[in-house]
Amino acid sequence: MRRIWCSSELNGYVNFPYTAQVFVIQRESTEIVTQKSRTETVYGITSLKPQKANPERLLSLSRNHWSIENRLHWVRDVTFDEDRCRIRKGTGAQVMATLRNLAISLLRMAGATNIAKALRHCSRMHFDVMRFLGLRL
Repeated sequence: MRRIWCSSELNGYVNFPYTAQVFVIQRESTEIVTQKSRTETVYGITSLKPQKANPERLLSLSRNHWSIENRLHWVRDVTFDEDRCRIRKGTGAQVMATLRNLAISLLRMAGATNIAKALRHCSRMHFDVMRFLGLRL
């Protein structure tokens, strides 16, 4: 369960640039296995005015905040084991990161929801991959 409280009353009091709203989100969750309850309180500041970001939108933005981490960075870190990559000279690291992002994007465009599983499939069916890329062998 999530609750949110928003206010623009503190704008002059909060010493933070471009403050339009402050908010508090309280999350209550229960661990499925242990049935242990947990409450978390998060405080935030946003430059979005109440007309552009009502409480429902702020909750949605907060919840979706981790989608980039979960959909891209986690895949790069775990599936591609990027942290252990030894390429460090010149622009090699940036090129490899770009190639990884390209591979993830192509697989997502092809409908893959599990990138690791899709990579395993591509490694076994390389002719399908070439056909997907528009290359004929």
